[in-house]
Amino acid sequence: MKITPRTRKLNESIREALASILLEEVQDPRVDFATITGARISPDMRYCEIYVTAHGDAERYAELMKGLESAKGRIRNSLGKRVSLRFLPALRFHIDESVDEGMRISMALRDEAERRPITPDEAAE
Repeated sequence: MKITPRTRKLNESIREALASILLEEVQDPRVDFATITGARISPDMRYCEIYVTAHGDAERYAELMKGLESAKGRIRNSLGKRVSLRFLPALRFHIDESVDEGMRISMALRDEAERRPITPDEAAE
């Protein structure tokens, strides 16, 4: 799908509204510390892919997804009050693994730097 300025703005509005809803309205402890990293609405604006992350392992992600699925109706209802659209999109939640992947790469680079530090002579070459 081609991302137009309108869809980019709508995606950001949805992301911000959902983050606010999770923080203020959802009381489920399974979604505590969840972060909405992105939202992408479909071309027909009937579906919205929501990307979330949380600190933890696969078990934590499974609990997060159960909590989000459980609260999906309330979240969608609150979203309808905050974002004005002709049709309120169906929400589809996905785990955003890019944050975890970035942390793994960062740790690997740090470990390699500790294992084999660069001396000033090597850096000049």
